[in-house]
Amino acid sequence: MESIINNNIEIINNRIEHICQKAGISREDIILIGVTKTRNPDEINEAIRGGIGNIGENKVQEILDKYDKVLPVKWHMIGHLQTNKVKYIIDKVDMIHSVDSIKLVQEIDRRAKQHNLKMNVLIQVNVAEEESKFGIKTEDLASFLMQVEKYDNIIIKGLMTVAPYVENPEDVRIFFHRMKQIFDTYKSSPLKNIDMKFLSMGMTNDFEVAIEEGANMIRIGTAIFGSRNYI
Repeated sequence: MESIINNNIEIINNRIEHICQKAGISREDIILIGVTKTRNPDEINEAIRGGIGNIGENKVQEILDKYDKVLPVKWHMIGHLQTNKVKYIIDKVDMIHSVDSIKLVQEIDRRAKQHNLKMNVLIQVNVAEEESKFGIKTEDLASFLMQVEKYDNIIIKGLMTVAPYVENPEDVRIFFHRMKQIFDTYKSSPLKNIDMKFLSMGMTNDFEVAIEEGANMIRIGTAIFGSRNYI
C-alpha cells in the first residue's frame, strides 16, 4: 500500500507539472488536496509522508475520528457542513470549502469568535445549477458576499464548485470557465473580509481541465488512494 500511494502521488504530480507547463502556469501555484474520505490513518499518513500537505474530508465525524491519529497536516472541510456540527471542527480545520448559506456563516463566525480565530472559507457555487448539489446560485453570489462582510471572524479566501460527473472531462470545461470568470469578477472586491486567492475545482476525473481553466486548488482522492473504501 505504501509504494502504491507514493507512486500514485508521483504520477499525479507529474500530470500537474505537465498541464502547468502546457498552460504556462507555475506548479507552485497549484495546491493539491488529498481527499481522504473513508481512508484510514495509516493510508493518510503514508500520503503525508509522500508529500501531501493538505487533506480534505467530507464528514465531520471522520475528521474527529482521525484528527489525533495522523501526522501534522492542513485539514480542509470540503463536504456539506451542518450548522450544528461547526463547533466540533472550528479549531481543527484550516479552511471550510462548502459555505453556502448565511445561517452557516453566522455559526462559523460565532464559533470562530469563541476560539479567538478567523476562519478561512470558500463559498460553494452551484455553477451547473444541479438540483442535487449544494451551493449558491451564481445570480445570488453578489448579494451573498455583501451580507458576509459584516462578520468579522470569517475571511472569504475564494470560491469552490463541484462540477457534474461526466465521462469526458471536456464536457465540464464550460463550467470551469464560467467559475473562473466569476472568480475574476470578485477577485478585486472592496469588501473588507474578502481575500480572493483560491479557486477550488477539479477532481480525479477532470482536474487537468480545471487547471487549464484557472483552478489553483484541486481535490483528488481516487487517483491517490485507489477506489474508495465504503464504511
